[in-house]
Amino acid sequence: MVLLLAGCTKSEWSTVTLLADGKEIPVQVEIADEAAEWQQGLMFREELGADKGMLFIFGEEMTQRFWMKNTLIPLDMVFIDADNVIVDIQEAEPCRTESCIVYVSAAPAQYVLEVNKGFSKENGINVGDLLILEK
Repeated sequence: MVLLLAGCTKSEWSTVTLLADGKEIPVQVEIADEAAEWQQGLMFREELGADKGMLFIFGEEMTQRFWMKNTLIPLDMVFIDADNVIVDIQEAEPCRTESCIVYVSAAPAQYVLEVNKGFSKENGINVGDLLILEK
């Protein structure tokens, strides 16, 4: 799988193209590369288009911890290391209580792509697939 990123500006959708199993899968993503954006994530969203998601970009590779507090839609969390290799994919359920599950990456990651739950399986995206970010 290859990830191509085009048109990366704040408050706009950027196009990401996933190349998996010989097919191109375009996804429009919002970029989250600052602390306030990481904390807000996809909270309070009532829907996420089939071809939309959020790409979290962190300054360094580390074990990532995400939760679904106030997130209303189920998601796939695709954890990607600094070498652009998918190291983990987790399906996450909404949480509307104070005690939410924390989803911890199986290995250090520098990027996390959140898309609708089931997106990864439907598109043949797997651990070990390679992502190439073009900025």
